[in-house]
Amino acid sequence: VVCLVAYHIFFMLFVWSYWKTIFTLPMNPSKEFHLSYSDKESLEREPRGESQQEVLRRAAKDLPIYTRTMSGAIRYCDRCHLVKPDRCHHCSVCDKCILKMDHHCPWVNNCVGFSNYKFFLLFLAYSLLYCLFIAATDLQYFIKFWTNGLPDTQAKFHIMFLFFAAAMFSVSLSSLFGYHCWLVSKNKSTLEVFRAPIFRHRTDKNGFSLGFSKNLRQVFGDEKKYWLLPVFSSLGDGCSFPTCLVNQDPEQASTPGGLNSTSKNENHLFPAKPLRDSQSHLLTDTQSWSETGAKAEKGKVGMSNPALTMENET
Repeated sequence: VVCLVAYHIFFMLFVWSYWKTIFTLPMNPSKEFHLSYSDKESLEREPRGESQQEVLRRAAKDLPIYTRTMSGAIRYCDRCHLVKPDRCHHCSVCDKCILKMDHHCPWVNNCVGFSNYKFFLLFLAYSLLYCLFIAATDLQYFIKFWTNGLPDTQAKFHIMFLFFAAAMFSVSLSSLFGYHCWLVSKNKSTLEVFRAPIFRHRTDKNGFSLGFSKNLRQVFGDEKKYWLLPVFSSLGDGCSFPTCLVNQDPEQASTPGGLNSTSKNENHLFPAKPLRDSQSHLLTDTQSWSETGAKAEKGKVGMSNPALTMENET
């Protein structure tokens, strides 16, 4: 009875997380990152080079963007016609820009990114537990198979196949799950491991890492009761992320509330602050974004701006 209960718990959690990984649609950049019709026309009229970059810089001046291309240019997708948010990449299979894209997984026939990365991790974890449980409960019968302790029926071949299949999947899943646990601890994606994010001042492979605890909370959220369940609880909106950069990007607004830029465009979804309120506490546990707090702390910009170093990690 205990084995049956444990089996069905692991099986249901495995199926639930697998389902969520497959059928959760990847999130795409919001409309603020798409070029306006006039900007598109300007970009098409301008010859390639610095003039096009000037158009892109103008379009991205109020957006929370800190990463650049290898040449230092604004990251732009000419297929989706948008300025790429940080950690966003264009998937050639889906033909879309995916927020915080990790990779396109053929096993789930979906892009693994900001919207379903937690589900993908839980899918790996529960599938590993499922296979380990099957291998462990089948081990005693597998030993009897080799010692001729089982009746001479076709069932013994099923036992042998089941053990080998569960054991081999356990080995492959443990390596993959361990790798993604390491990625979470360092706040990296698979794409960022192969090509480190490039900021305006330099390439920084740990630019988005805030320390193990805050990296974990960025994926799983603050509510620990949801960590083991395939329900979305990741922090942020997928378009902006806290960084541990030492140097602020001079192209971004220098005040945390975006006081200079938002006065010109009050309806803009992204004030010059680069983080949503749900993420700002990852950088500091004692301060939070507020319009009144931004004015009161105007003289302390270097302490409250998320683009500055809040926690160093080696």
